[in-house]
Amino acid sequence: MTKSTGLPYRSKGPGALVTGGSRGLGLFMARQLVERGCMVTIAARDAEELERAAAQLREDTGATVHTAVCDVRDRTAVSALLREIHERDGLDLVIANAGVIQIAPVEAVGAAEFGDAMDTMFYGALHTSLESLPYLMETRGRLGLIGSVGGLLGVPHLLPYSCAKAAVGALAEGLHAETAASGVSVTVVHPGLMRTGSHRQAEFGGDVDAEFGWFSAAAGAPLLSMDAERAARRIVDAVIQRRTRLVLTAPAKAAQVVHGVAPGLTTRLSSVAARLLPSAPGRGPLRQGAEANEPRNPIAKLVRAWGSARNDRAVPGANQREAGPRTSS
Repeated sequence: MTKSTGLPYRSKGPGALVTGGSRGLGLFMARQLVERGCMVTIAARDAEELERAAAQLREDTGATVHTAVCDVRDRTAVSALLREIHERDGLDLVIANAGVIQIAPVEAVGAAEFGDAMDTMFYGALHTSLESLPYLMETRGRLGLIGSVGGLLGVPHLLPYSCAKAAVGALAEGLHAETAASGVSVTVVHPGLMRTGSHRQAEFGGDVDAEFGWFSAAAGAPLLSMDAERAARRIVDAVIQRRTRLVLTAPAKAAQVVHGVAPGLTTRLSSVAARLLPSAPGRGPLRQGAEANEPRNPIAKLVRAWGSARNDRAVPGANQREAGPRTSS
């Protein structure tokens, strides 16, 4: 059974694309679009992961789901993908979600990590936006760009991610202003922490075990994080309803307000928080969360187990079971 979409009628269903759709939030958003009767294409870099995600969606919904191996950093590849979807299904809705996340103190990352974050999240969103807009203008379609609370303020130990997501937010707001007259709507979404199982795919530097411990605990803590399926439903609703902006989770909304009213105070509070986070023992290769060990400190181990339990339960449904190429949030 499909839900009412508010999207244009097509005999096959409205055409939709989700980049970074093979796992995590992207996969949950793809499911929401499938349930609304869309002909959905999910794109990511890992073919095996994509097929596993598509099989999961097909088994659960019985719908046709297309997959596309595509590196959003490559504008030529993105252009070819958008043209294929336009010709096959029509293109009514696009969500640019592909991302990477690195958790480490700034001393443990370099320019390469900042470049990787910008290439995947900002340039990936830019390529997806520029290549989809001509088709969306034909259908008066909808474009959604996934930012983050990390793009609303500089978050300690998440600086590459924060910088890239801040650029995505600016892109979305500018595109919204410039495309409104054409009938295309652009929605920017700034989620807070969500239980997507992404702690297994995220990359950690510095004291890897300790960084993984605090992040996985926070990302699964009931009062700090949000159920990913609920978040995906609200995001898809916002894009379909042509909302300009959506901020998810109470902590993210509070951070936005406080930073807007008192940015200096917010920065000082962030400095205090940074002192409580693990210190880096020096530069070294980043490692995925799936490779991290349990914290050595018994209290830290207890906090990690308490906070991440819900996030761990999201792993199978979010297709986060195995470490692989960094493709989605």
